[in-house]
This record gives sequence, C-alpha cells and structure tokens, in this order.
Amino acid sequence: MIGAAAANDAPPDPVPGAMNFPAPPAGAHVARVRGEAFLEMPLDLYIPPDALEVFLDTFEGPLDLLLYLIRKANIDILDIPMARLTQQYLEYVELMRRRNLELAAEYLLMAALLMEIKSRMLLPRPPAMREDEEDPRAELVRRLMEYETIKLAAHKLDALPVLGRDFLTVEVWIEQVAGQRLPEVRTDDLIAAWQSLLMRARMTQHHKVTREELSVREFMSSILRRLQGGQFSDFTSLFEVDRGVAVVVVSFLAVLELVRESLIEVTQSEPYAPIYVKLAHAQPQ
Repeated sequence: MIGAAAANDAPPDPVPGAMNFPAPPAGAHVARVRGEAFLEMPLDLYIPPDALEVFLDTFEGPLDLLLYLIRKANIDILDIPMARLTQQYLEYVELMRRRNLELAAEYLLMAALLMEIKSRMLLPRPPAMREDEEDPRAELVRRLMEYETIKLAAHKLDALPVLGRDFLTVEVWIEQVAGQRLPEVRTDDLIAAWQSLLMRARMTQHHKVTREELSVREFMSSILRRLQGGQFSDFTSLFEVDRGVAVVVVSFLAVLELVRESLIEVTQSEPYAPIYVKLAHAQPQ
C-alpha cells in the first residue's frame, strides 16, 4: 500500500538548504557507506554553501590586494591606470562582500578611496594649477611602496632560521671537575703588603750605626728552605722584621727575584685577602 501511494503521488519538494543532484543512472549507486550502497541521494542531506570553497589567494589587507593586482598585471607602480585597477579591485571586493560583509568593510573603504582618486583625475584642472597640483595618486603610491618594503623585509626575516621551527638546540652534559683557580696577585696588593712591612720594621728598628753586607742570593736560599714541603706560607712570615729595614728590603728583593725566576708562586684567595707563597710546581704534603 505504501509503495502504491508513493508511486501515484507527485515527487516531494526539495528540502530548503539541501543540494539537489541529478538522479543517478538506473542500477547505479550514488555512494557506499560502511559497505552499504545508496541508490539515491537522501532528501534531508544538507551541505553548507561554503563547504566546497577553495581559496587560492589570501590577502592581509587592502594594500596587499592592490599590490597583488599591480604585480600580477605588471603595472608600473609609479603610473597606475586607476580605471583598470579599480575595476579589478571592485570585482574582488564584490566576491568578498558575498561571503563576509564584516571582512569586506576595510576593503570597501579602499574602494571608495580608489574611486575618489579616479574622479579627481577626471575632473578638469585650471592651467595655472596643473604644474603645482600634486598627482592624486601620489599618496596611494607612497603607501604601496612603504607596504611593499615592509612586506619584503618580513619575508626576509621569516626566511631566517628560527629556533623550534627550523632547528633545535642540543644540550650535552659533560661531567668534569674544574680545578680551583685562585685570583692573581695584583701590584697594588704587593705594594700594600710592602708598606705594611716597612712600617713594622721602622717601629722595631735598633739605633745602631753599623755596616752590614747582605746577600740577596743568601736570602733567596733561606726563603727556599723555609718553603720546603710545598705548603702555603704567609707572605709576612718570610721577613724578619725585628732585624731592621735593611734585612726587610733584601728579603723583599729576594722574593721578587724568586718570582721572576718562577721558583715560587704568590697568590691570595680573593682581592685584598692575605697573600701566601709556596714553591712553584710543588705538591702539597
């Protein structure tokens, strides 16, 4: 009964918003879903209007579109044919208006500017103003050239290697023990230590008028003997302050000579810290 009623009735009206396809040949199926063949298109099938649209070119704004049209038509940017460019621009804006009116707002503003420039170029100008009046296209050309410069610079920056996009950093953990490096003794530290020794020597000097011959080499040997063992010794302990200024001076000369000959090392833990001395290349015991 249902089949007979359907055969006698008129074909149903198309569903609003549905895509109407021609009937397939007899015996052919339209599609196969999960192994089941469909012999006709479902009447309630709805396909959105934008589902099958393909965008070949995208633009970032009106200036980008204008620059694209100029370069595509191989137009001299300093001598733009406004009628031709405006027509091509309006055709593209009309396509955008059909799709998204909100997106086309800024493009419509540029279209109005193009038509204004075209109108100003068509208006007659007095002969006296033809030489002094600026070309109506000058401001648009300036904006296009600035935009093209910025766009080329952006492409160059994007072409540079980017961390996380083009390459990744590699971190390698190397387990090693760094040797202790003591700060070097500065000249000011030696001068300060020397002045302190002189002051102490003057406070403990004896008032004797004698002539004493002192040998720097003997004091060098004496200092080397004191430093036997490889341990650090206090810088001031190398000087016999109670024997007077002459002995302190000769002892200081002996220390400088030993440093010059790389026989001893002079160091300190930090700036303005006490100074220590030890034999060069000696292993502490």
